[in-house]
Amino acid sequence: MKLKRIPEDFQVEELTAAVADGGRFAWYRLTKQSLGTPEAIDTLSRKWQIPRQRISYGGLKDKHAVTRQYVTILNGPRRSLQQKNLQVEYLGQMSRAFTPHDIAGNRFSIVLRDLSVAGISRASAALEEVRQTGIPNYFDDQRFGSVGQSREFIAQPWCAGNFERALWLAMADPHEDDRAGDREQKRLLREHWGDWPACKAALERSNRRSIITYLADKPGDFRGAFARMRVDLRSLYLSAFQSHLWNHLLATFLRRNCQPGQLLDVPLKMGPLPFFRSLADEQAQMLQQSELPLPSARLHLEESPLLDLMTDVLQEFGLELRQLRVKYPRDSFFSKGSRAAGIAVRSPESRVDDDDLYPKRKKLSLSFELPRGSYATILVKRLTDGAANSDATN
Repeated sequence: MKLKRIPEDFQVEELTAAVADGGRFAWYRLTKQSLGTPEAIDTLSRKWQIPRQRISYGGLKDKHAVTRQYVTILNGPRRSLQQKNLQVEYLGQMSRAFTPHDIAGNRFSIVLRDLSVAGISRASAALEEVRQTGIPNYFDDQRFGSVGQSREFIAQPWCAGNFERALWLAMADPHEDDRAGDREQKRLLREHWGDWPACKAALERSNRRSIITYLADKPGDFRGAFARMRVDLRSLYLSAFQSHLWNHLLATFLRRNCQPGQLLDVPLKMGPLPFFRSLADEQAQMLQQSELPLPSARLHLEESPLLDLMTDVLQEFGLELRQLRVKYPRDSFFSKGSRAAGIAVRSPESRVDDDDLYPKRKKLSLSFELPRGSYATILVKRLTDGAANSDATN
């Protein structure tokens, strides 16, 4: 099975009830192709010479896709912008910034390619099950893009106060998606780590080099050096680790509430996780009504089965709930909240056609809606038992 062979094979549109009610915030619909949301926002900031902190948006959208999302800019220009891979349509003025809370959900249009007749049959049967049971609400592989070849989460040594290890993972750990330039810069850092003048001399001018310059001036102050990393990147590091822990919380929850024959382990980037195949109506209803909290020291749980579940999962990682906190810098923290264990797939539709890119093969076109923060690729893996190739997880 092939996913995202061309950008048009994966399309996402934000759904919102927000309206242009007048105010200081210019409101736009941003359409991008083969471009990540942070890169698109950087482009917008440069093109209109607007400080990035004045730009707000709801969510991160896939790079290898055609996506439509909303953006606001405090005192932004009342005009549109069009250039290669990026269109910004001015919609009017809003009284406040657009945030993740303004997203009601996302509408997806996806094409699965290079399928056999048998593969189409299995996916169609699975889709019928999904209509009845929904899907587990796992964070998918896109959430863990900051994890390198070491397979270590940057936030784990950070929480433990090991700032040197956290810095090394953030700056020097090889990653399969590294561009040639980044790959070479990381190699130089690994080769000269600890010899900060040599690192500084070898590196190109960048945020990475400015952090090394700080260490050349203040050797051993890894705490101060790590604080000089971009705050948005540090937030991503915390989110990745917290999401990984939550995924294991959900996996354990499913194993405790489902029979083994109802579950199927599906491979994800950070390891296999159980998906449910068939559920009794009361099980499906229970899962869609259950919410599991995001692990954090800010969470205060009384004695309950939920506390036992949280404790058991964290013990697998050698952690206690009180350790999931950041002491420094204080501009970063784990999110507080909860997430549905299972979700319904709204308005699912499908169509089977001959594949125009793969002769004598079939393609399955899907359209559906998911709640905010849920991953369409989790549905794809449910329909294909995780058979998606690497293109499905970029």
